[in-house]
Amino acid sequence: MEKLIITAALVGAEVTREETPHLPVTPEEIGEAAALAWEAGAAIAHIHVRDEAGRPSQSRELYEAAIGEIRKRCPIIIQVSTGGAVGMSAEERLQPVSLGPEMATLTTGTVNFGTEVFMNPPAEIRRFAETMKQYGVRPEFEIFDTGMIGTALRLVRDGWVTGHLHFDFVMGVPGGMPATARHLLLLIDQLPAGATWTVAGIGRHQLPMAALGITLGGHVRVGLEDNIYYRKGELATNAQLVARVKRLATELEREVATPDEARRLLGLEEE
Repeated sequence: MEKLIITAALVGAEVTREETPHLPVTPEEIGEAAALAWEAGAAIAHIHVRDEAGRPSQSRELYEAAIGEIRKRCPIIIQVSTGGAVGMSAEERLQPVSLGPEMATLTTGTVNFGTEVFMNPPAEIRRFAETMKQYGVRPEFEIFDTGMIGTALRLVRDGWVTGHLHFDFVMGVPGGMPATARHLLLLIDQLPAGATWTVAGIGRHQLPMAALGITLGGHVRVGLEDNIYYRKGELATNAQLVARVKRLATELEREVATPDEARRLLGLEEE
């Protein structure tokens, strides 16, 4: 198997400081959390940002500050979110792409998200892909349900996305696809030859889905965006969640990729 790429989803848009004191909120805290996750074994930092009140934001200026703080501290790959928070406009969500990060998420469909709806109409999906292509940003297709893979592949067919294809299967969101081994195998079977994939399990599903990602030859995303607990009743830090995945991979004799090795695996050096 190729080396394992661990993504640390550090912040997200839903978790609050009231739920866990370990959530990084300010640009400086995000920079420190990314560095600790990198030291623990992460090759990618998936980031959202928050405003001064701790609310989710897609402000270009806040992303610029957070990216600067990360780059001062470590060589981790920076992947910005274009999902933002439910209810944000496409204009809001696209702001960090103009900073030219190495990667950005690209969700290729609409999905029920708990009690809300995460809207991604076809015209907006194409606009997001076109904007990423304009700024030389590698998309990570963010897949919440099986039909989103077909939409992603149509973007490739029509030339809106070129180069290496990487998918992130976000499993266990209420309203999205369940986090089970059978569903994961179904998703993997739909991918074209040469594509890579990451799996992210939500809440209590994070650890079992990470174990499947390691053993099935994929890659793994963990972090406080998706799950705030190390075990039932025990709050985690981002670095602890990354370190556990690295230990599991080591026991299974699968090496963990450095950021530069991940860049080669994801074709980022071609940009």
